[in-house]
Amino acid sequence: MKIAILSRDPTLYSSVRLMEAAAARGHQARVLDPTHCYMNITSMKPSIHYQGENLLGYDAVIPRIGASITFYGTAVLRQFEVMNTFCLNNSASISRSRDKMASSQLLARKGIDLPITAFAHNPDNIEDLIAEVGGAPLVIKLVEGSQGIGVVLAETDNAARSVIQAFMGLNANIMVQEFIQESKGSDIRCFVIGDKVVAAIKRQGQDGEFRSNLHRGGSAALIRLTPLERATAVRAAKIMGLNVCGVDLLRSNRGPLVMEVNSSPGLEGIEKASGKDIAGLMIEYIEKNLPVRK
Repeated sequence: MKIAILSRDPTLYSSVRLMEAAAARGHQARVLDPTHCYMNITSMKPSIHYQGENLLGYDAVIPRIGASITFYGTAVLRQFEVMNTFCLNNSASISRSRDKMASSQLLARKGIDLPITAFAHNPDNIEDLIAEVGGAPLVIKLVEGSQGIGVVLAETDNAARSVIQAFMGLNANIMVQEFIQESKGSDIRCFVIGDKVVAAIKRQGQDGEFRSNLHRGGSAALIRLTPLERATAVRAAKIMGLNVCGVDLLRSNRGPLVMEVNSSPGLEGIEKASGKDIAGLMIEYIEKNLPVRK
């Protein structure tokens, strides 16, 4: 197979591992920066060009599109879809997962348990926002944030008012969520490929840090999932329409709660903690699901 990996940085752990895994299974893979692609949008002969080269003959695309380039990155991916190239995750599902409000609403509509979440545009609704999630402590998140950036724990109602007012003063879109005290600064990253969880790790925040993101200095360790946690992760992935994703869960007194479904999960933390060849499993999934060209 000829595989395109859409990533802005070929030196990232995930990019390197996917290149290695493809080569190990006898495939030709190449990292392409989607911001350097340009497209000819026509019904007659659609094409994608990269630094002057017409990108022809690719069998599959692995999108590793960062949140900061979602709009253009998914446009490039959509062009590959127009050209009937198999995409490990499709553009619509990636766009859906990047919209935290829309994805939360979709998951809730389908019966997936989430932390209680409130959202409002008008500062007059601040007291209602705080009350809706049961008061402080509570978590305030920028809707456009990622990797733990723009996530604040407010330990008192007064602190919550101040943070919400500050964000609203900047015309930022925010969500207010209940704080799951019993999770003790940890969450579970479930790596889903197809219809199963292939690995799961517990991510623990540093002392005094409630965010468990590895980018924030958190640690990762292998964890055994309950049948309900495993089923919840797989179902969340299917609802979002993602073949490969990271589903982040919180263990709460009322069962597993889905925090986020990540369409471009990093491989480093999950591979090192689990000892599994996750990149190889992604390539294997493409091998098994690549449509036969007529």
